[in-house]
Amino acid sequence: MPYELIATLMFASMMLMLMTGQRVFGAIGFVAVVAALLLWGDRGGYDLGFAAAMKLMKWYPLLTLPMFIFMGYVLSESRIADDLYRMFHVWMGGLRGGLAIGTIGLMVLISAMNGLSVAGMAIGATIALPELLKRGYDKRMVTGVVQAGSSLGILVPPSVVLVLYAMIARQPVGQLWLAGVIPGLMMAVLFVVYIVVRCRVNPVLGPVLDEDERNLPRGEKLRLLRAGILPIVIFATMMVPFVNGWTSLVESSAIGALAAFLAAVLKGRMTREVFENSVRNTLGITCMFMWIILAALAFGAVFDGLGAVKAIEALFTEQLHLGPWTILILMQLSFIIMGTFLDDTAMLVIVAPLYVPLVGELGFDLIWYGILYTITTQIAYMTPPFGYNLFLMRAMAPPEIGLRDIYASITPFVLVMVLALALVMSFPGLATWLPGYVYGN
Repeated sequence: MPYELIATLMFASMMLMLMTGQRVFGAIGFVAVVAALLLWGDRGGYDLGFAAAMKLMKWYPLLTLPMFIFMGYVLSESRIADDLYRMFHVWMGGLRGGLAIGTIGLMVLISAMNGLSVAGMAIGATIALPELLKRGYDKRMVTGVVQAGSSLGILVPPSVVLVLYAMIARQPVGQLWLAGVIPGLMMAVLFVVYIVVRCRVNPVLGPVLDEDERNLPRGEKLRLLRAGILPIVIFATMMVPFVNGWTSLVESSAIGALAAFLAAVLKGRMTREVFENSVRNTLGITCMFMWIILAALAFGAVFDGLGAVKAIEALFTEQLHLGPWTILILMQLSFIIMGTFLDDTAMLVIVAPLYVPLVGELGFDLIWYGILYTITTQIAYMTPPFGYNLFLMRAMAPPEIGLRDIYASITPFVLVMVLALALVMSFPGLATWLPGYVYGN
């Protein structure tokens, strides 16, 4: 049987299993192991799975995963995120759309604290969204604000998704994180610009906060400012030594986790319940990612053995005569299509065995492509009709926000994200300059 046909059957089997509701890692890992057994027999098939497991266990930077997840859950469970929103609420309430702008700022900081978009969505939907609705903000605009802002969690460091990409693409995690800084902040600024322009054109969408809510004593305002600065201090304590080369990536992640724990203790919020919830959630998320990485490594090993990447490259370049940029754009479009029914990690794991080596063969920088992938998946799972984030928002939003409101809310923010993607594609230096500058020195 031709190897191209075997690769096609593997993909078709995997997609069929996913449509039946199987877990992502189970479907991918099962297809990989069965294909290995059929292709190379008992010994070869078992060795492939064992080798993938050993590679995963020996990957030292993987220790950063539970550290960063624990840091994010401690800061979230101890309600330090509530202090952040209160700070933005008071300091920015005097601007048209100020609370919506503050929500974007909150999401950037939550992203830097957690690295997962789900955490930002949960905090935005439960803390920010009810406050915005209570103060007369347009429900469609603010629903889009929370969804768009939460998407920054997989781009702004320490992004857990970029850790997964680094493992699969065999790229340095530190460089990928630095590559996401400028595009992530640029996207946040574009969101803010959109909110400012929209509220200036139609002030009813984002009214100014009542004066009696804004006019707090200066001491109270400064206390809130200090509370809001605390997560920034934790992030700086973790990242500055790493960027300057004083600590390794794993050591920096341990510093961040310890700093978050101590902050919760000093504020008197590290209760037994907070600690247990943080540890339990950290264990669950970490195990999920480890299983996904293990399945991806096994699946990728089969494709390497088949030579499927070379065959697909020949199909695109020699038979269809497509240029590298055309192929790249087609790959990005396929991510958007898959995003209608898969989340970001599932998309990466399914296509990484083909796309990542192919991108390298076409001559593109894999650090830059990691940022393109991340932005594209952000767009994908917020695109109707079946975007992953849309249904997540529906589950968390107040009853007065329906699915039609959620669909209508996200359109302008998706267009802003498409603009950001086009800018990063047109000017690769937006993603590659900072890691080149830091590691070049």
